[in-house]
Amino acid sequence: MSDTFSKILLSHPMLAPMQAPLEAQGWPVVRRWEMADAEAADIRVIVHAGEIPLTPEFLGSLPGLGLIANVSVGYDGVDVPWCREHGIEVTHAKGLNAEDVADHALGLLIGGWRSIAVGDQIVRRGGGWRNEDRMKPQPSLKGRKVGIVGLGAIGAAVARRVEALGMVVAWWGPNDKPAAWPRAATLLDLARDSDVLVVAARAEASNRGLVSAEVIEAVGPQGMIVNVARGQLIDEDALIAALKDGRLGRAGLDVFAEEPTPAERWADVPNTVLTPHTAGGTTDSIPRMVAQAVENVRLFLAGEPVMSPV
Repeated sequence: MSDTFSKILLSHPMLAPMQAPLEAQGWPVVRRWEMADAEAADIRVIVHAGEIPLTPEFLGSLPGLGLIANVSVGYDGVDVPWCREHGIEVTHAKGLNAEDVADHALGLLIGGWRSIAVGDQIVRRGGGWRNEDRMKPQPSLKGRKVGIVGLGAIGAAVARRVEALGMVVAWWGPNDKPAAWPRAATLLDLARDSDVLVVAARAEASNRGLVSAEVIEAVGPQGMIVNVARGQLIDEDALIAALKDGRLGRAGLDVFAEEPTPAERWADVPNTVLTPHTAGGTTDSIPRMVAQAVENVRLFLAGEPVMSPV
């Protein structure tokens, strides 16, 4: 099959803005949500948002597929071993938004720990200035212990930031490696010894629910959990129950078990700062990720090694 006439499939409506830069390269683009069955044989590349599941059944229906180019850093919606077995290359936006995600994690941490969002709402209601409605003082951050789950590019960037605030850093991941900070023996040990637990690990099938009810309990009523990785890494039902019961002090979440997360699910959950999966999407990082995905497509169709293989 000639790649000159191969088509690029956009896997999800959120990727519609990718159509213009792809077509600018002269590649015909098909939108999955509008795809006709007859077009399946012509699909050579999928441009994808990695958190969205791509089933083997669907991939198997595309006989010419050779590349899944994830615009995102994560690729947990792609069965990479299956793709490798079937000769399909997988790429992602490796390391392109780590600093932005770490900035967002720090914002959630400070905002939640110091109840900044609560203070904002109090001021907007005209309160907070009199002794009877003044906010309760919040604890300092300096000297607090931060445990980081997953010391990849994002986790290390978080560590550098919180260390600059005078916080004490430790980490845990399933595989040891040289690092500037000590590694806890287990995730449970890390949680027990942390005032703030920051989840920055790569999501995969084997670590769903990694931050379990037991881990949440270990962080405790004075502690906080921040998640900028994937919602599936935390037992979200257990997290919500612990926040409501006061067995967990605070949470700052950018990702959720189901996205979009139902608003009513969080309506009566206290001591939380929530954002709609925006940590990695900045005006600086998005163009870099798009450009890398386009370049990976170009290299693949030209028969050259891709830039950022999984």
